[in-house]
Amino acid sequence: MFDKLFSLEGRTALITGGSRGIGKMIAAGYLAHGARVYISSRKADQCDATAAELSERGGECISLPQDISTVEGCRALRDALLECEPALDILVNNAGAAWGAPFEEFPEHGWDKVMNLNLKSPFFLTQLLHEALKQRASQDRPSKVINIASIDGIALNPLETYSYHASKSGLIYLTRRMAAHLIKDFIAVTAIAPGPFASEMNRAARDNADQVAARTPMKRIGTDEDMAAAAIYLAARSGDYVVGDTIAVDGGIAYANIREP
Repeated sequence: MFDKLFSLEGRTALITGGSRGIGKMIAAGYLAHGARVYISSRKADQCDATAAELSERGGECISLPQDISTVEGCRALRDALLECEPALDILVNNAGAAWGAPFEEFPEHGWDKVMNLNLKSPFFLTQLLHEALKQRASQDRPSKVINIASIDGIALNPLETYSYHASKSGLIYLTRRMAAHLIKDFIAVTAIAPGPFASEMNRAARDNADQVAARTPMKRIGTDEDMAAAAIYLAARSGDYVVGDTIAVDGGIAYANIREP
C-alpha cells in the first residue's frame, strides 16, 4: 500500500530550465524514481549535454532545447514534445530569470524579460499542454503541474529585484487560480518556493554558501536532495491530494526567520 508512494515508474515529465540548477536537481530526482524525463532550456548545447549526463547516471533523459520566453516558443516546445509523446503526466515550470537595478533606474526590458519568462510562460505552456496533461489523468492518478516560484514571492529580500519579486508572488497566486480550474480534469497544480540553493540564478548561495547559511534558520543552504525530494513528493502518489498549495523549501527563511528589531 505504501511502497509505491514516491514512485514515478511509467510517468513522463517535462522540466523547463532543466539543464542546470534547480531544474537539473529535479530531473535527476525524477529519473532516479523511474520517470522518463524531457528537459528544455534556451541553450541547445547545454541542454544536450545535461540530458546525456543524466542519462548516463541511469534512466532516460531527452533534450528538447527551446526558448520559451514567448508564446511562440511555448508552442514550439509543445509541438516538439508531442512528436515524441502522446501524453504528459508531469509538467515542471522552472525556467526563470532575474533582474536587479535601483528603483530610479529599473529598465522596462528588465521588467518584461522577467515577467514574460517567470509568469507569462508558465501560464501559456500549461494552457498549450492542457490536452496532453488530460490524456492519462484520472481521479486515482492525476497529472501534475508544478510551478517553481521562490521565497521572494512570500517574503522580501534586501535586493532591488522588483520584477522578480512581483513575478514570483504572482506565480504563487496563479498556481492557485490554475489549480481551481484544472482540478476538474484531474490535473493537480502546485508550486515550490525554493530558498537558497547553489545555482547560476542564486550566485550568492553558490559562491558564498557559508555567509548565506549563517542567515538561514537551519544554518545551511539547500542540497540537490532537498529540492528533488519536494518535487518527487508533489509529482508522485504522495502528493496526489495536494492542490493549489505552495511549499517553501528554504530551511526556515520564509516562515521561521526571526528578524532583528
